[in-house]
Amino acid sequence: MSQTVDRALSILPLLAEGPADLGQVADRLGVHKSTALRLLRTLHEHGLVYRQSDQRYRLGARLFALAQEAMENLDIREIAHPHLVRLNEQCGHTVHLAVYEENEVLYIDKVESRYPVRMYSRIGKPVAITVAAVAKLLLADLPEPERRALAEQLDYPMYTARSTPHAEAFLKELATVREQGWATDLGGHEESINCVAAPVRGADGRVVAAMSVSAPNVVVTAEELLSLLPLVRRTADAISGEYSGRTPVKGTPA
Repeated sequence: MSQTVDRALSILPLLAEGPADLGQVADRLGVHKSTALRLLRTLHEHGLVYRQSDQRYRLGARLFALAQEAMENLDIREIAHPHLVRLNEQCGHTVHLAVYEENEVLYIDKVESRYPVRMYSRIGKPVAITVAAVAKLLLADLPEPERRALAEQLDYPMYTARSTPHAEAFLKELATVREQGWATDLGGHEESINCVAAPVRGADGRVVAAMSVSAPNVVVTAEELLSLLPLVRRTADAISGEYSGRTPVKGTPA
C-alpha cells in the first residue's frame, strides 16, 4: 500500500513540469503502463489530475483548490511563535513578527527582552513604515510599480537624524534590502534603539512576514546586534521552511 501511495504521489511533481502522456508517466515511475493508468485514474477521480483531449495528463483543479485552502488556513503567527521564543532565549533581546496589510506594517507577535530596558512596541500597532527594518523587508518585496507608488505617497518624518528623509532615499534603501535579503534600523526611529530583521517567505518565495531582533544600545552596541544576523536569518529560514511545507517541523538551528 505504501509503495502504491508513493508512486501515485510521484506523479504530481512530474505533471507539475507540464502535461505528460501515459508512457511518460510509466517510464518515470518505472512501472508497466497498466499500473500507471490505474494510478492516474485514481488521481483523476479525486480531481488531482485531469485528462486532456490529446490524452495527456496535467494537474487537476482540485489540487490547486486544496493548496489555496491550505494556505488561507495557515497562521503564520502560530507557526512562527515557537521559533521567536527560541531566538529570544538564545539572544535575550526583543523579537518581533510583522506583516504588511492595507498599506500598513503591523506587529502581530512580540517576545519581550529579558533585560530591564524594554521597548514600547505593541502587538497590533503599526510600525514606523519608513524606518523600521521589518517594513523595509516587506515593502522591498512588492512589485516595483507598487513599491514606487507607495513610497511616493508616504510621509517621511525625521524621527532622528538617521531617519529616511524622502522617497528617493527610501526606494534606494529598499533596492539594497531586496538585493541583500535582510534589513536594519540603526537609530532611525529612536536614537537608542537598533534592529536587525530577516524575511519569512512562502512556498512561492514571496515575503509573507518579517521578523526582527531589537535592542537598546545601552544593552548592546549596533555592531554586537549585527553579529546576530546569521542567527536571525536562520530563524527566519526555519519559519519559512515550516510555513511553506519545505521542511519538517523541528527546532530552529543554533
